[in-house]
Amino acid sequence: MRVFTFAAAGCLISVFLKSLFTAAQTPMSDSDFQLNKAPSAYTLRKVTEAAAYAAYEWIGRGERGHGDNAAINAMYDRLDGLGVSATVIVGDGDPEDDKGLLPGTKIGPVDAEPDFDLALDPIEGTTYLARGMTNALAAVAMAPAGTLFEPGPSRYMEKLVVPPSARGLVSPEMPVKDRLEALAKALDKPVSDLTVFVLEKPRHRELVKQIYNAGARVALYPAGDIAGAIMASIPGSNIDALMGTGGTREVMVAACAVRALGGDLYGRIDPQLTTEKAAVSEVGMDTREWRGIETLVTSDDVMFSATGITTGLLFDGVAEKAGEIVTQSLLIAGPDGQRQILTSYHNKSSFEAS
Repeated sequence: MRVFTFAAAGCLISVFLKSLFTAAQTPMSDSDFQLNKAPSAYTLRKVTEAAAYAAYEWIGRGERGHGDNAAINAMYDRLDGLGVSATVIVGDGDPEDDKGLLPGTKIGPVDAEPDFDLALDPIEGTTYLARGMTNALAAVAMAPAGTLFEPGPSRYMEKLVVPPSARGLVSPEMPVKDRLEALAKALDKPVSDLTVFVLEKPRHRELVKQIYNAGARVALYPAGDIAGAIMASIPGSNIDALMGTGGTREVMVAACAVRALGGDLYGRIDPQLTTEKAAVSEVGMDTREWRGIETLVTSDDVMFSATGITTGLLFDGVAEKAGEIVTQSLLIAGPDGQRQILTSYHNKSSFEAS
């Protein structure tokens, strides 16, 4: 049995980025993929670029909260400047902060009826950013109002993600061995050639053991649920599936990207904390139910943008080169799933206006 840890990221990145760059022959623009009054995916990337740059100043400084707050504030300001009316369905922030992005937060005119739902993660990998580690990113997804599942007090969800060619063919109700056999059949490859992305957490020891016993490979990473889900949805990425329990916020953001890409994602409320279990029970949420992608995101008209903060699986992190700020963002737009990696060069003195 072979295990891929974070040290193997280099070979994965080269293959994955190649597939991303060749996916879009022409660059997206502000006029592409309009959803009524929605900004384009190209415009939405300004939100994640701003959050990534704000967090960049806190890489490796050991201050988990400062980086998170900086990214949240920057994301709020850019969202508020888009000129749309939206509701945050899953987000992050301090309840006492006027610029918090907690669920229920309204973006745009207070008295306007929301046109859109937002799923966002100002920093995926907050702890790892504070430690100067890899795979931290900022992400935002937008969909028509009323189309995103509201997870309430849930903080953790178990998920299964497979590529488009396996959509509807792999059930999360299956034992791990049966999942892998069904996936291998759908992809027309032996189980021994499958690679499953799993977060390197103590709670996943048994899952990892079952994957090994089935004969497949495991790619273990300390963070990167959103990146792993996207990779599992793109053929040729060297990741064939994602399994395990991670943050609810990351699951919902990833679900928007996976839906646009045509992949398949299932999520199950899986509380990990005593307080979370009590809160989930109090509102009557079923922790046994697996919700499919069409329940989590009921519209194909989704837009997604993610920008690297530290270099990871999807793209390079924020960098300063010759007095400029360099960012890399992944843009995905439904319903056809067009995607591209965009490298942007910003004048440092005028970054706030970029």
